[in-house]
Amino acid sequence: MRRINLPDHLTTGSFSLRASDKAGVTRKRTAAKDLVTVSRGIRVPVLSSASGAAALRAYTDLDDASVLVSLSAARVWGIPLPATRSGDWRIHLARRRGFSFPRRVNVAGHLLTLLPEETVEYDGVRLTSPARTWLDLASQLSVEELVAAGDHLVCSHGDDFPVPKDALCSIGELQDVVRRHPGMRGVRTARAALELIRVGADSAPESLMRLALMNGNLPEPKLNHVVRNSLGHPVLWPDGAYVEWKVSLQYDGQHHGGIEQHLKDIERQERSLAHGWLEVRISKHDLEGERPAVVHKVRRALQSRGWK
Repeated sequence: MRRINLPDHLTTGSFSLRASDKAGVTRKRTAAKDLVTVSRGIRVPVLSSASGAAALRAYTDLDDASVLVSLSAARVWGIPLPATRSGDWRIHLARRRGFSFPRRVNVAGHLLTLLPEETVEYDGVRLTSPARTWLDLASQLSVEELVAAGDHLVCSHGDDFPVPKDALCSIGELQDVVRRHPGMRGVRTARAALELIRVGADSAPESLMRLALMNGNLPEPKLNHVVRNSLGHPVLWPDGAYVEWKVSLQYDGQHHGGIEQHLKDIERQERSLAHGWLEVRISKHDLEGERPAVVHKVRRALQSRGWK
C-alpha cells in the first residue's frame, strides 16, 4: 500500500507529533518506516540531510516553553566554537524557572531565567537571542574565545565590500545583556571580553590574530578598512589595516589552498604593492603557541614602514 505523502513543512527536517497532529497526519503514518524516531514524540525523515535549525526545530515545538540554548543556539547562529566545545553535540534545551526540567535522550536540560526579549524565533526554531546566547557561553569559554564569538555576532560590512553583511546584534546589545544579569555565572569573563570585541572580523582566526598582536604590544589593527584608488573606488579589503604605515594583514584560511584562490592571492598582493601597501599574509601556524609568529611578522613589517 502506498504511503500518504507528508505535508511539505514536515519533510524538511525534524518534526514533533504535536506538529503532525495539527497537520492532520495520523499516528499510523508517523510510525511508518520512512521516518526515524530520534526522541520521544519527534520524527525525522530517513533521507533527511537537514542541519542547523531545521534539524532541531521539533525540540522547541514539543511545548510552548522549550527554548534552544547554549551550544545548540550557538550553532544555529553560526558562532565559532573552540575544539574543546565543538564535540558536544547534545541538544541544549531550556525552560524558564518554574517549569519542569527538560528530560529526554541526547538532551542537556537547563532551567534558566530568560527575559522576554532574550528568546526569539529564527528559521522555525525558538532559541535564545544572539546576545543572550553569547552570555550563556561565557561560563564555558575563555576570554579570547568569547571575543571571537562576540566578533562573529557584531560583524558587519558596508555596501562598498564585495559581500555586504549585517550584524546579528550590536555591541550595545551585548553590553545590555551583561548589565541585566550581574550575578550570572561567567559574567566576569563576559565583561572582560566586551572590552575587546570589535566590528569587522570575519572569522575566529582573524579575532585571535588581532588579540595576539595586542598582547604582543603592537598597535591594534583597524578592521573594516577599505583601500581606495585615486578615483575613490574600493580596491582592497584587508582583514586588518595599519593605515598610518600602509601595512595590511590577510589571514589565509583553508580555502586559500586551491590553485584558483592562490592566483587571486598573488593578484591581490600585487595590487597592494601598486597602491603603496605592504601585505602581510598570516596562516593558522602563525597563531600557534605562547609566542605566536604573527607578532614577529607584523612587527617586522611595521618597522620596515617606520613604526617604532
